[in-house]
Amino acid sequence: MTKELLKETGLEPTVHVVSNGSDALDFLSQCGEYADAPRPDAILLDLHLPRMNGEEILEEMDDDSRNVPIIVLSGTQQERVFEDDDIAAVVDARVEKPLDPDEFDAIVQSLSEQPAE
Repeated sequence: MTKELLKETGLEPTVHVVSNGSDALDFLSQCGEYADAPRPDAILLDLHLPRMNGEEILEEMDDDSRNVPIIVLSGTQQERVFEDDDIAAVVDARVEKPLDPDEFDAIVQSLSEQPAE
């Protein structure tokens, strides 16, 4: 569903999907099988992933990855994650699932208008 919503934004993004937290960090760090992975223009991060949850990924991200716009997807209100100032500082937006198409589109459009760092 998220891929479909991204297509509806009109931005025509290339979407790379990883299935667990360890792979997410490898992708962002361009390690192992992801050595040739491109630097993402944005990160859609589900808080509930196998092996390593979204909060752990945010804590482990390198500084370069933290400069990419990060949208956190959550099935429930995860206020605890955002009580940590270091984590809250790197999250650009939070969206609760199920995703509201209009809200998601507005967030993606606003992030696409931000100048690249």
